[in-house]
Amino acid sequence: MAALAPSTSRRTAERGKPEAARPARSTFLRARLASALAVAPLGVWTVVHLWNNLSAFQGPDAWQTAVTAYPHPLAQALTAVLVLLPLALHVAWGLGRLATSRPNNRGYGFYANLKYLLQRLSAVGVLFFLGAHLWLALLKPRLTEGHVELFADIAQEMHFHTPTLVTYVLGTLGVSYHLANGAQTFCMGWGVVSSRAGLRRLEGATLIFFAILVAMSWGAVYALWAAGAATL
Repeated sequence: MAALAPSTSRRTAERGKPEAARPARSTFLRARLASALAVAPLGVWTVVHLWNNLSAFQGPDAWQTAVTAYPHPLAQALTAVLVLLPLALHVAWGLGRLATSRPNNRGYGFYANLKYLLQRLSAVGVLFFLGAHLWLALLKPRLTEGHVELFADIAQEMHFHTPTLVTYVLGTLGVSYHLANGAQTFCMGWGVVSSRAGLRRLEGATLIFFAILVAMSWGAVYALWAAGAATL
């Protein structure tokens, strides 16, 4: 009977391996899904949304058409599903990551660790910013005033209400960093880039992408701020 013990022990261990691997596999798949949702459709929609807001340089009518007009009610519903649902899933996953992972910058002061810390901090800031933005730009005008967001209203808020201006300047900065760094993580996690040379080029592309996003964001904020002076 003693000779059977090692064999039985091995079989028991082998049966236990798949069970032990399931949580890790599930976590891996959730991370990949969250990364994919962050890039498409959320990342793509964010870039398009920033581009549309730059139409504020062309005046109220151009901005209203680009940002708030939909060719068909179904288009608006489809946009809500493609954006708000992935956003809710990404937020839920991100909150779980914040609760279960901690930066280790004190022990390891590497550049990658600093980026990880900034990614977590930007996630918290972006969460609060999105709440304020969705209320001001989407929910408040529709629920309390019965119409879509008006160019004159947001421009006036941006020009004469300093907390709104500061919120948008810092909030869009956080969005820009979070998206650029998230796109880099996506490329590495999905194996799009793996070589050392490729990773160095990816780092440079990430910085350029971040700079472009900041320029687009602050350009739109400036256009709305400048137009606010003419709303009175």
